[in-house]
Amino acid sequence: MADSRYIPRTLDIAGLSRRKSLFLFGPRQTGKTALVRHALPSAKVYDLLDGDVFRTLSHRPARLGEELESGDRLLVVDEIQKLPELLDEVHRLIEQRSIHFVLTGSSARKLRRGGVNLLGGRAPARTLHPFIYRELGDEFVLERALDRGLLPSIYFSTDPKADLGAYVGAYLREEVAAEALTRNVPAFSRFLEVAALCHGTMLNFSQIASDAQTPVSTVREYFHILEDTLVARLVPAWTRTRTRKAIGTAKYYFFDCGVVRRLQHRTGLARRSPEFGEAFESYIFHELSTYVDYTDARPLAYWRSTSNFEVDFVLAGTTAIEVKSKDPVGERDLRGIRALKEEALLKNYIVVSLEQRPRTVEGIRILPWKEFLERLWDGALV
Repeated sequence: MADSRYIPRTLDIAGLSRRKSLFLFGPRQTGKTALVRHALPSAKVYDLLDGDVFRTLSHRPARLGEELESGDRLLVVDEIQKLPELLDEVHRLIEQRSIHFVLTGSSARKLRRGGVNLLGGRAPARTLHPFIYRELGDEFVLERALDRGLLPSIYFSTDPKADLGAYVGAYLREEVAAEALTRNVPAFSRFLEVAALCHGTMLNFSQIASDAQTPVSTVREYFHILEDTLVARLVPAWTRTRTRKAIGTAKYYFFDCGVVRRLQHRTGLARRSPEFGEAFESYIFHELSTYVDYTDARPLAYWRSTSNFEVDFVLAGTTAIEVKSKDPVGERDLRGIRALKEEALLKNYIVVSLEQRPRTVEGIRILPWKEFLERLWDGALV
């Protein structure tokens, strides 16, 4: 059972929707409906998961305009991907009656690939992520976040293991099967577990295809489904280095620590274990990718040389970030970021750690993870 309290979110959809219409995407249970309800309490809401609402609008999309009253200036349509045809009427109301819309959905796949009206740039897309440290404040517990993840309903759950299992089942049943994203759900389910084991690593499509007993072309399509349903994110290689040639292969990260650990059949975390380090890196990725989406920063990347020097993340082309779940950080932990620093291409070189106090080693800042996040969200790193 989840805690029913509402935690204010960082994404300012009230301010965004005052300026223009927007698509609000996000994986299931990230809190889109709760955010809309609290941030836009006076907006008229059409929930396409409601059978009566869906049937009415699918039969006659013009009903949306017919129900407008003189004071209506903002409308919310929940789960817009369930009825893409409605976007023609939304477009008409934006153009002719200056109505602003917030159009929410957990998958952009049907909208992007169905040849439907995407409003010609009149509604930019935003993504709502699971909780971040700044939102939870004193209720943030690092070990809890790493083990069960930061989806609102699961972070506060009294039975996170069962709820994570249900979440994965709901994704396969409601997102993949119900939306007909692939015809072979059992094969996709098998692929999903193999893909989770490759979380945060360079992709080898041939190896994944072999392990999942699935053709390479199908594996590539399955990864597109993960991207379109916002369950996984591509992290490209940063290749601007001159002295040390960079590898160009991308990585994929799943959107939530808890979900990926459930797919990996892992439970429980011990500090100083490899699993803890992987989960800590996954969590820092979550904060960085959320920051990129909420602030319109330049895309996140990573760097690895052909001689196997590596830095976990490069933010906005200015800041190298290495993640180490250690206290203290040792000399060997600095090899990759030192190698990148020798190229003299970036502004900041940071190691995010479990150390208690910040320090500097040869121009490389070693920061406690909380201080790193405070600087990140204060805009001090780009």
